[in-house]
Amino acid sequence: MTVNLEVADGVGTIRLDRPPMNALDIATQDRLRELAEEATRRDDVRAVVIWGGEKVFAAGADIKEMQVMDHAAMVVRSKALQDSFTAVARIPKPVVAAITGYALGGGCELALCADIRIAADNAKLGQPEILLGLIPGAGGTQRLARLVGPSKAKDLIFTGRQVKADEALTLGLVDRVVPAAEVYEQAHAWAARLAAGPALALRAAKESVDAGLETDIDTGLTIERNWFAGLFATEDRETGMRSFVEEGPGKAKFL
Repeated sequence: MTVNLEVADGVGTIRLDRPPMNALDIATQDRLRELAEEATRRDDVRAVVIWGGEKVFAAGADIKEMQVMDHAAMVVRSKALQDSFTAVARIPKPVVAAITGYALGGGCELALCADIRIAADNAKLGQPEILLGLIPGAGGTQRLARLVGPSKAKDLIFTGRQVKADEALTLGLVDRVVPAAEVYEQAHAWAARLAAGPALALRAAKESVDAGLETDIDTGLTIERNWFAGLFATEDRETGMRSFVEEGPGKAKFL
């Protein structure tokens, strides 16, 4: 398989495994969607790490496969391509991308689907589709602009240039830069910490932020209010408040 899901201690690692560069061909895209949906369904997965291995995250789409596709074929395929990435973005649990080496084109777009991005100090990110006479087609024009703002997104998309980890951090494209040998360890630690948290509250927080960004502030506040009130019906809320009153903040243990 070109993508695998391994679960341990509440953390599901979605591992890209298509050497040498983890090119995202159609089979890999479809498998990615399947495993994102599986991670969404599984109760033993409480947080997710997306990982390409020690050398590369994903260097982009399979250009040889795309080269033979005509307009009619891509009209059909482009929706499935976007759906694969959207399935990752809509995992209702904390998701972290552990980025080593190249995260270009579809690889960068996949990283954009995570909640946070931890990058190796040797990582390079970018949207080079313009150099092929194309634009990003797996969410890059939308998610990148929402993350770093339209001007910075246009610079990266218009020029197709690659940015090193330090510039990616300055742009807000990644959230943390660490030594390459520590990327997966730190990403897993972040996920494991949240895997022990209140699952419904984390889901509510993620949906409130993501859905709120897509609408006006009044609608966003309504989404927040409904989730906030709804959480008062959960066992996790009872556990958290009881622990706070009896033991002080930060000591609650959630099931």
